[in-house]
Amino acid sequence: MRRADFSYPLPAELIAERPLPSRGASRLLSLDGASGAIRDLQFADLATLLQAGDLLVLNDTRVLPARLKGRKPTGGACELLLERVLGERRFLAQARASKGVSPGTRIELPAGAVAQAVDRRDDLLEFELDRDVLPYFEAEGSVPLPPYVAREAEPADRERYQTVYAAVPGAVAAPTAGLHFDVPMLERLTRQGVAITKLTLHVGAGTFMPIRADEVGRHRMHAERIRVPEDTVAAVGEARRRGARVVAVGTTVVRALEAAAAGGRLQPRDGETDMFILPGHRFQVVDALLTNFHLPESTLLVLVSAFAGRERVLAAYRHAIAERYRFFSYGDAMFVTPDPAALGPRGAP
Repeated sequence: MRRADFSYPLPAELIAERPLPSRGASRLLSLDGASGAIRDLQFADLATLLQAGDLLVLNDTRVLPARLKGRKPTGGACELLLERVLGERRFLAQARASKGVSPGTRIELPAGAVAQAVDRRDDLLEFELDRDVLPYFEAEGSVPLPPYVAREAEPADRERYQTVYAAVPGAVAAPTAGLHFDVPMLERLTRQGVAITKLTLHVGAGTFMPIRADEVGRHRMHAERIRVPEDTVAAVGEARRRGARVVAVGTTVVRALEAAAAGGRLQPRDGETDMFILPGHRFQVVDALLTNFHLPESTLLVLVSAFAGRERVLAAYRHAIAERYRFFSYGDAMFVTPDPAALGPRGAP
């Protein structure tokens, strides 16, 4: 598989720069991975696509204000984008400066804080901060809007670039499929008999990194922290026993569940995953996927293609472009059912 196999032309005006006035106002494209059939819906129609007994799996990660502007000892400007918290005073970050940042460099940050680069990990740097990382970023950081959003973060982004069920701080990018849900929609689905469970995958800045290798399988994913708790494993088992579907809200949920089932059986997991899901992957847990539209040549588009078939997914994207859907993090959504050939054994955990 070549990187160009997952490319498509996108008019710039279809990139959603801001969220719609209300969370549930988005459009919803339904794609049948078995037939390629497409339907144009509204997000409120999600309830008609779900059945009583289905299990909706949410990612409850909370986005940190992960972007900081600082200065090097030379006076040169530097921007840090948090990738992952490693300890109380240690963190991994992307560092952007005109002449680069190397281990040993001290970065002066807002409120008199200082972060020193102590090690390099591929294209990321490990920093030691002179105070606790999480409360400092919460107080001084700004919302890390994706690089394709051509504006500075605004106060409203603190709420809208966050799901209504966000609970566990640690992500630097939102699990954007969840941004469409408001509390009334979740309550409506519960009344309808849809079960809901949660897991945590702290989305890293690496989610925006393009595939650089011409051969897709050579791309290396950044590791991300995941926690799939025992009650989520039990909920999946109960859904299997009643013959119901496991519906992942977002590609992050797919990666967490499939990583936790990598041994052939879904088990609780608390650690990291760098799983890259490619066409040919046999999905062990997920039966349907709610997701946004993803960047060309991205690992997320590759994952959706693995689930529903590359040609069918790209045909759906062409349809979405022709129908003027809104793309990427603040854009519209897709409800995707799988290509049956992509499914592995469907037994209970």
